[in-house]
Amino acid sequence: MDTREAVAARIEELCQERHITINALSYIAGVPNSTIKGIFYKRSKNPGVTTIKKLCDGFEITLGQFFSTPVFDALDQEIK
Repeated sequence: MDTREAVAARIEELCQERHITINALSYIAGVPNSTIKGIFYKRSKNPGVTTIKKLCDGFEITLGQFFSTPVFDALDQEIK
């Protein structure tokens, strides 16, 4: 799994935990639906910290809580 896949998986996990759709998250977080779908379908090469922060605000969590998961801890270093 790469970083983009981990971000998409985490967003999906948080949506499922909160029983909200991507459309609802888009509205709550103020992030265009197309941006969120771009993350899911790997059209977005780098979702950006600002976008992730807005999503975190929509989920009512911190950036630390977003990234503090086994999925992110297990990622290999991408700099070669």
